[in-house]
Amino acid sequence: MGLCKIRCNLKTTFMTPSHIEHIGIAVTNLDEAIRYWEDVMGLKCYAIEEVKDQKVKTAFFKCGDVKIELLEPTCPESTIASFIEKNGGKGGMHHIAFAVDDTDQALGECQAKGVRLIDQHSRGGAEGLHIGFLHPKSTLGVLTELCCK
Repeated sequence: MGLCKIRCNLKTTFMTPSHIEHIGIAVTNLDEAIRYWEDVMGLKCYAIEEVKDQKVKTAFFKCGDVKIELLEPTCPESTIASFIEKNGGKGGMHHIAFAVDDTDQALGECQAKGVRLIDQHSRGGAEGLHIGFLHPKSTLGVLTELCCK
């Protein structure tokens, strides 16, 4: 059997992710979800934070080099509450976040390439990150977050 080789001439830009920063999971009960990730998965919660302007409470776990972010809505107007409602009242995989050099530059590059943006400019997120989201209609159905410190 032969080997398939793919040649790429990709130019590194502000948009080129350095790594997966975290995977966001919507939950209906943060305390229960933390117990699951600690007791069943064996991971340790290292931070809990409320992000008031996003109307969520978050908990973070490390799994190798990737973080798991649990998101619980703090009010019915939260986008996480809307996601849970659309998902039949259950939580689930919400987004994947990629670390980039500059969130605003990366959002601009994506928009220039025809990607539909949720955020025109970066905003504050958990753990002091500058975040911006790409619309899933432009990203093969996956809500994608771009973030930097």
